[in-house]
Amino acid sequence: MMRVAVVGLGGVGGYLAASFAKTSLDVVGFARGEHLKEIRKSGIKIVEDTKEWSVPLKVQELNAVEGCFDVVLFCVKSYDLVDSYKNIASNIDEHTILMSFSNGVNNAEVLRSLSNAVVLESCIYILSHIEKAGVIRKKGKVFAAVFGGDEKATQKVATLFEKAELRYKTPQNIKEALYKKYIFIAAFATLTSYYDKSIGYIYEHHFDMAKELLEEIAAFAKEKEGIDISGEVQKALDTASKVPYKSSTSMHLDFQNGKKTELENLSGYVKKPLMQELYKELSKRK
Repeated sequence: MMRVAVVGLGGVGGYLAASFAKTSLDVVGFARGEHLKEIRKSGIKIVEDTKEWSVPLKVQELNAVEGCFDVVLFCVKSYDLVDSYKNIASNIDEHTILMSFSNGVNNAEVLRSLSNAVVLESCIYILSHIEKAGVIRKKGKVFAAVFGGDEKATQKVATLFEKAELRYKTPQNIKEALYKKYIFIAAFATLTSYYDKSIGYIYEHHFDMAKELLEEIAAFAKEKEGIDISGEVQKALDTASKVPYKSSTSMHLDFQNGKKTELENLSGYVKKPLMQELYKELSKRK
């Protein structure tokens, strides 16, 4: 039986851990505070649009578990990835498969710099958040885990998602797939945070800047990875025009609430003139 760790039981990790826990998999979730206490006491509850369900889940604080894991899924914010890895490093060996579902396109590189374990590139599409301690709210039908790299490890992880009946994709060009998600998030996280306005407002009042920023990210992907995602520029603009007008981004909300943000991964990483100008201004507001 595969032993799986899900580090961070927020909207992403909570939903994944609960879905895996419904199967025969040996799953351990890692959380903190009231969320951990409530899951330990009552299990983890998932609220979807048309149904809700609960499942018991083994849950721990990091550094409070023994033995090695076959698969470790990091479902924390990108700025917590390094510390999260260090806190579970003693439960990882060279055969462990590591994946990060944090925002950004360089999380696998970060993990490879820290570990000699097997690292897969990965991202996830899901709309979910912690509704209250012990409860995850998932909105809509959007769900797809996207991963790839090492063929054997990819197949092993695919069996996890099959057992949990969760949709997944293993594209041939995984970096291209990561950038296809990143281009929208990076551009609109940056602009909603910079202007302190919704995605709808940005589309309506700063269309040209949004287009320029998207084109910069596409050019950056071409230069850095040799991949062509120029077709995603118009798709991202179309998406922005269709989401509810007042929709925003998690980075914008973090700025509004005075929380730590994913600015480095979503804005600082793209070394292009407009993005760097916005990044430098946002850095002053942290």
